[in-house]
Amino acid sequence: MWGFTMKKVVLLFFVFLLCFSTLGFYSAFAENQDDALAKNCKAAYVCDWQSGTEIYSRNEHVHLPIASMCKIMTLLLCFEAESNGQISFEQEITVSEKAASMGGSQVFLAANSKYKINDLVKSICIASANDSCVAMAETIAGSEDLFVKKMNEKAKILKMDDTIFSNCTGLPKQGQYSCAKDVATMLRELLKYRRYFEFSKIWMDKIHHEEDRITEMANTNKLIRNYQGCDSGKTGYTAEAGYCLAASALRGNMRIVSVVIGGVDSATRFNATKEMFDYSFANFESKCVLEPERVLEEMASVRGGKLKEIHVIPERGAYLFSLKGGSDNINLQFQFEQVKAPVAIGDRIGEVIVYKNGVEAERINLLANENSDKVSYFDSVHDIAKDWCI
Repeated sequence: MWGFTMKKVVLLFFVFLLCFSTLGFYSAFAENQDDALAKNCKAAYVCDWQSGTEIYSRNEHVHLPIASMCKIMTLLLCFEAESNGQISFEQEITVSEKAASMGGSQVFLAANSKYKINDLVKSICIASANDSCVAMAETIAGSEDLFVKKMNEKAKILKMDDTIFSNCTGLPKQGQYSCAKDVATMLRELLKYRRYFEFSKIWMDKIHHEEDRITEMANTNKLIRNYQGCDSGKTGYTAEAGYCLAASALRGNMRIVSVVIGGVDSATRFNATKEMFDYSFANFESKCVLEPERVLEEMASVRGGKLKEIHVIPERGAYLFSLKGGSDNINLQFQFEQVKAPVAIGDRIGEVIVYKNGVEAERINLLANENSDKVSYFDSVHDIAKDWCI
């Protein structure tokens, strides 16, 4: 009996040793992977845009200056203001002397001259124009200080707990900082606005001033031209912040968001971002589990409708981020409301809950794909008459 017990102890010891060695191997492998990505940057973060799932990170919560990447929040508030009707991109505004006097990257706006908001926002996206940032801040909030207050309020809403803004441009100012993860958060939010991509993809353009003066603009994000799928992003540089880049690339159904802070030179930030994009696209995928605009087999009941059941479609498609070759268990649960006629095409009538490995991944609205008018008195009489036996 004692010998049997000793054998068990020895066996358990070797199992423990094997597990420890394996864990050590994977730990060392992970460290090597960390060293291989964005190694010449102070901080890095990369994630899936749709789900926010982290793919890789290093020093992602460390407080650092982010230079012009803070313009991502400035742009976010511009597109938000346009979306809620506060401003129109076709609207003309008069540029103040303060806005026109901004240094650093600029498009040399003329004080007391009129410009379309469309052109100002475009110049922020393409040329990182500080003068246009201040002009937009004053237009939306009345002053840059009040606009910065809005920036910080929005940061709190987005749970960017490691970020404080002191201006709308990213020019060096005491007390201003962010982190790689927070930058990714606000870029993910900005990417929800489709109109942003009208500007972010532009490589070169011009802004026209009064008296036929023209300023040429070139996109500061070189990956727009030389990385497949990269269609958006924001660079940043100051001596304090180093070389920074927040960018996004789309291939197939999967969009990746990448952030690097404090690169040693310009080439480093672009190469580090390429590496993180390459790693993400090589190892992960976005699986379509619910096709957009596809009529589903499940039907919704309609009380008091001429059509007792109607077909439904999802409001949008469902894509689940996962490791390539993985075997995730995907389940869909349909929940219909108690729908009363009349029902029109596009009405919300329920939702579908997507579960990944038993955990809720997302919820998507279900929309009516057919009209169902309310049954009239004569319809009811007709239905009764059909059932009579003569």
